Amino acid sequence: MSDTPQSIFDGHNDVLLHLWLHHPERPAEAFLQQRLGGHLDLARMRQGGFAGGLFAVFVPPAEYVAKFFKRDAEQEALRHDPLAITEQQIAIFQQIAQQSAGQARICRSVSDIEQCMAQGVLAMVLHIEGAEGLDEDLSQLEGWAAAGLRSIGPFWNIPNRFGFGINGTFPGSPDTGEGMTEAGKRLIRACNQHRLMIDLSHMNEKTFWQTAELSDAPLVASHSNVHALCPQPRNLTDSQLAAIKESDGLVGLNFGTSFLRSDGKRDGNTPLSVMVQHLDYLLEKLGEDRVAFGSDFDGINVPDEIGDVTGLPRLLNALRTAGYNEELINKLCYANWLRVLRQTWQK
Repeated sequence: MSDTPQSIFDGHNDVLLHLWLHHPERPAEAFLQQRLGGHLDLARMRQGGFAGGLFAVFVPPAEYVAKFFKRDAEQEALRHDPLAITEQQIAIFQQIAQQSAGQARICRSVSDIEQCMAQGVLAMVLHIEGAEGLDEDLSQLEGWAAAGLRSIGPFWNIPNRFGFGINGTFPGSPDTGEGMTEAGKRLIRACNQHRLMIDLSHMNEKTFWQTAELSDAPLVASHSNVHALCPQPRNLTDSQLAAIKESDGLVGLNFGTSFLRSDGKRDGNTPLSVMVQHLDYLLEKLGEDRVAFGSDFDGINVPDEIGDVTGLPRLLNALRTAGYNEELINKLCYANWLRVLRQTWQK
């Protein structure tokens, strides 16, 4: 077995949120100069073979921000500005590329990603998780696309103007609320028009099936697991997996222990064999071309054996031990993501 880093393109991380919360003064500098804490920074990404991925912009709830900064919750709710927070995190994303001296680059096409991977440059794709900062007229969408936006997950756990995301307890069904608003349906159509990927990972059952009906793009859940193995409401049922397969879409394996374990616990003492079990199931249901990684680094609790991004080679070695061949490992690591992004973006 080899500990040599292998190129990995990952479907979801929350490093922009982590930098916005923990390093508000010089976020790009902290990322580029190996900050302490969290799962990701440039040096550790290189060490673990993390070649690129989708970088999420996420607006945390006002009460979370108030608690984190030890502010008055009522006052924080009054001044909580989702648009400002979204644009601040987009600015961090851009600053990382600008201040990296060519070590990181914003990618808008699959050829951009492939070029970065060939040159050893971090390939950064901008994603929005929960479109709280977007107005009903979608007036910010074109400006964000110009800044590099290539993917949107319209919902998170709490309702917004576009509809309802997953908001249920373990164990539970993904059928946790109402569906999309008319603005949500316009957003899905606009994403198709602009060839933006639509992320299903925080959609409840109603919004999932509405998206499947409305969208002409492959169905993609960037960081979700198997409901039959872990009945977390945000994991995918067999019927949802069948729809993703039919659309020639993709599921990215979430590394979060509470999305992996059959007991739903957030417990680092989770063996890598549990991750392999989810991958086996996804491969059986979706086929070898529709499964990848969507770590959710900096957004979840990972197995201790992984620890942070430098633990990725240990996961790959666990796959080899389980009998995965190198062709399949390469598909999981990057080729399947590049396939579905090329099909979605059409460039």
